[in-house]
Amino acid sequence: MTAIGRWIGAVRGALGFLTRLPVGFRDGDWEAFRATPAAFPIVGLVAGALAAVPLLAAGTLPAPTVALGYLLSVYVVTGIHHLDGVADLGDALVVHGDAERRREVLKDTTTGVGALLAVSITVAGLALGGLGLAGLPVGTAIGVAVGAEIGTKFGMGLMASYGRAAYDGTGKQFTDGASSGSVFVPVVVVLAAATLVWPHPGAVALCGAVAGIGLPWYWANRYLGGLNGDIFGAANEIGRVAGVHLGVIAWTLL
Repeated sequence: MTAIGRWIGAVRGALGFLTRLPVGFRDGDWEAFRATPAAFPIVGLVAGALAAVPLLAAGTLPAPTVALGYLLSVYVVTGIHHLDGVADLGDALVVHGDAERRREVLKDTTTGVGALLAVSITVAGLALGGLGLAGLPVGTAIGVAVGAEIGTKFGMGLMASYGRAAYDGTGKQFTDGASSGSVFVPVVVVLAAATLVWPHPGAVALCGAVAGIGLPWYWANRYLGGLNGDIFGAANEIGRVAGVHLGVIAWTLL
């Protein structure tokens, strides 16, 4: 397979894994995606642009309606399977015990009160962020939504490149497949793009989403002994919420 073919396969694999878009898998796409963390922010650009479509109605329709449209659009485009990571993380956060006990809870299919609270806060946080977006100029709102999605996917790429897995599973497939050098180009591109438009709220949202990713990453390293697939999923959701809110705050203060 040529270098271009591998890139196309990596993006196709990333779209198939990270979104609900009707992209068919081909042999080798998953392996190409695991070895190409630069595909993460590319998917963020695509998913963010599609999810931001309801924001075109900002200033025309009532703000709560636009916010609901944005919330629904995000989960139509990206799916709800990443929220399962938020749920499992919520249960692991409230359990008493050592790292092994927390890892057992992450694997448990039972839904506890920690899971319900974590998912509720995440969805409510995104909905309230959407309400904030609905009060921004259309172009700014779309910039923040897209920046947050690029940032949260970029952060996942950093986790894959520099993180360590706690045990075998999806998380280990990412951390084993990616190398620290493979994320160098997207780091340069994303940072350069953010610097050029700084302090645009969209750039703040991008950086805020990457920072949001750091919260579950730090917790997993300290209390689980490393990453797993649930942490990747939870980081995706937490990063988006953090990015949207920081982008809205930036517009308010600047």
